[in-house]
Amino acid sequence: MSDNKILRIVARFLIPLIMLFALYIQFHGEYSPGGGFQAGVVFAAAWILFVLIFGLAMGLSVIPKRAMYVLMLLGVLIYCSVGLINVLQGGAFLDFSTLLSDPQAAQQAGIVTVELGIGITVANAIMLIFTLFAERKAQQQEQQESPS
Repeated sequence: MSDNKILRIVARFLIPLIMLFALYIQFHGEYSPGGGFQAGVVFAAAWILFVLIFGLAMGLSVIPKRAMYVLMLLGVLIYCSVGLINVLQGGAFLDFSTLLSDPQAAQQAGIVTVELGIGITVANAIMLIFTLFAERKAQQQEQQESPS
């Protein structure tokens, strides 16, 4: 697909819009349907579209596989630390009322932070799964092409 100029032009236009929509879903998920999981899937879909059009090597130059592992773990760490902060302050796990003095602001901050952790984790997990499958497919094609 990388030889098709129309696909390349359309992808260059659509990918930023898809990522912007993912950010919208991420930060408006507590008010409307959406949130971290949905935003992570949409963001990963934008990266996968990029890889399908421009190639896996180009996609991994944008977000390396090692960065995907680190970001995936960072998302889990964000999620867990919000819960543990509440426990350390005498509340229940993910009971956001202990985060700030104003309970309503604490709920809002806690939900946004937890959803951010979920979004980062989901996006990187999906991108990593896609990368591993794509690398496996490339290895299988190389084995079939090389004479035994």
